Amino acid sequence: MQPTATVLVYSDDSNTREQVRLATGRRPAPDVPVVEFIECATPEAVVRELDKGGIDACVLDGEAVPMGGMGVCRQIKDEIFNCPPVLVLIARPQDAWLATWSRADAAVTSPVEPVEFAQALAGLLRNGVSLNA
Repeated sequence: MQPTATVLVYSDDSNTREQVRLATGRRPAPDVPVVEFIECATPEAVVRELDKGGIDACVLDGEAVPMGGMGVCRQIKDEIFNCPPVLVLIARPQDAWLATWSRADAAVTSPVEPVEFAQALAGLLRNGVSLNA
């Protein structure tokens, strides 16, 4: 069986979640596993999925409503034991300091630029994944 990586995507906007899926494709780089997605539209759903375990990386929309991805990131970094690496989508490059405040492991601007996004996600999957077999 081929190894897979499970990526949680949080955004209240289904178009943003679709951008993430399309930019990732089956896998973000040849040397990382095939990706399976778990989509969440609320902060509560993010915490519930992370509590279940098995998530290899998270992609959080910094512009999500009612709670932005940076707030969610800071919360899960505080509350989830062995929190998976987090990639935050930010509205402007100037918001990078907020991503640092949130303790995100990486940040890219939104709308999602496929090459930049895939490289960032692949980097997270290479550096901290406990792969599901």
